[in-house]
Amino acid sequence: MKEARVQVKIPLVPRTGMQGSEESPTQDAEKEKPAAVKKRSKPIQMTKVQRVAGAELETVYTRPEQHFTEELKPEATEHTNIPLIELDTFRKVKRRRMRAFGRHHRWGRIPGRWQPAAAVTALLVLAISIPVILVWPRAGEQVTSTPSPADVSTSTRSQSPSPVPAVPVTYPEPHVRVYLSATGTTLELPLETYVMGVVAAEMPAEFKLEALKAQTIAARTFIVRRLAAKDTSGVPSGEADVTDTISHQVFIPPEQVKADWTRLGKAKELEKLEQAVRESRDAVMTYQGQAITASFFSTSNGYTENAEDVWGNVVPYLKSVDSPWDKQLAPGFKETITMKRSEILQKMNLDAVPVTTENGGSWIKVLSTTKGHRIKEIQIAGETFSGPEVRKRLGLRSSQFSWRTEGDEVQITTYGYGHGVGMSQWGANGMAQEGHTATEILKHYYTGISFGQASEMLASKQGK
Repeated sequence: MKEARVQVKIPLVPRTGMQGSEESPTQDAEKEKPAAVKKRSKPIQMTKVQRVAGAELETVYTRPEQHFTEELKPEATEHTNIPLIELDTFRKVKRRRMRAFGRHHRWGRIPGRWQPAAAVTALLVLAISIPVILVWPRAGEQVTSTPSPADVSTSTRSQSPSPVPAVPVTYPEPHVRVYLSATGTTLELPLETYVMGVVAAEMPAEFKLEALKAQTIAARTFIVRRLAAKDTSGVPSGEADVTDTISHQVFIPPEQVKADWTRLGKAKELEKLEQAVRESRDAVMTYQGQAITASFFSTSNGYTENAEDVWGNVVPYLKSVDSPWDKQLAPGFKETITMKRSEILQKMNLDAVPVTTENGGSWIKVLSTTKGHRIKEIQIAGETFSGPEVRKRLGLRSSQFSWRTEGDEVQITTYGYGHGVGMSQWGANGMAQEGHTATEILKHYYTGISFGQASEMLASKQGK
């Protein structure tokens, strides 16, 4: 007797366009989306039916039509044929579907049609990851957020990506008290107004702008040094900071300058003077943080002097330098005057020329010269004097001079004009004509200097 063979057949829901096992697993997966089925109100129940077919017992699972809700479309509920497949065939279909959906998927067995998509996805992930890796903070770095363009436009005031520049500190303008020697009164005025009055009196207005600017800085530095040290020496009343004479700096009140220059038709010169003061405003020369002794004079003999050869004290920034422009430009570079011998002896406090000198010897003799080619020591009628002392007593323009005696008369020829220490004004104008700036002029005549702010220096002094 043959053994009863049981076949289990499972109904499958028909799918649109389903063509059996001829399609590939991937195509089956793409085509198995239900097109006409909506949500069911409850699960579908299966009914087990056994029937005998010949000598074999068949078990068939069916689903009653009444378990489908009305949500199914008519074509899905009417005359639904439920195909039956054998269990072996179902298992093959199931395995194909599971492979299509990735179950039991192994790396390296990606179906051929998915490889392009996978490659594109990998490239996109790589493109996104590289910028993230580049901007990712390293160890020890502080993480900062970068504002979006919208945030930047709406909150620029609160969060600015660029640092805000520091606001420069301003200091009040100092004032200067000037003793007017003509009236014996004291005039108090702002520093820049005072400087303008000094430059108008000390340097020809026809000079180049850069030379005027250099003179402006020198004049400002001179008075700032006195103000910082509270130096009132040489002032008769003791209630002023400076006089208006050559003992300090020659000064003309600005109102008088404007009136005189306007009357003389020097409006352009006045405008240039105001420009020089304006463009060099508050600037002073410094050495080791302190305002320097900004001495200046009219005309050199071709060189400036060391401070120690004139005043006896070594000043590191007042050194002898070349000044060849004076000889070419200065109208008073060379001057000859005639004096009687008796007059010279009188001014030098000498009684008479010694007999030994009178008989065959010169009664004036140079003993030594300075680095600036001026007379350092000279002997007159047997007595020794310094060159600056002779210049002062005889009223000479320079301490470099030569002489020629004719009977009782002595012709003295001088070279240059002034003490020779610091800046030569005519030399400064010569440098300006060659295109040098005020800074270059000052650094040439004052060795190793720097620049500072006058108001700041005086404010710090007052704070102490």
